[in-house]
Amino acid sequence: MDAKRFIKFKRIQLFFLVAGATGGFLYWRFIGCESGTCAIRSVWYWSTLWGAAMGYLIGDLIDDFLVKHKKKKENEG
Repeated sequence: MDAKRFIKFKRIQLFFLVAGATGGFLYWRFIGCESGTCAIRSVWYWSTLWGAAMGYLIGDLIDDFLVKHKKKKENEG
């Protein structure tokens, strides 16, 4: 699968991945862990990676819901 087709096929997941990574970074930047003992929040890349992972999973859930809803609508009509 080429890159253009992959991006078209996974556009919702990729959007939420970027949004989650941004959210994870902003969480680290403004809330974070000042003592440095928090495993995820102590360094920027862990919170960014966790945000990206959660964003991708949420995007995949939404995409799955939309595909199922579209198929259900097609079968009814």
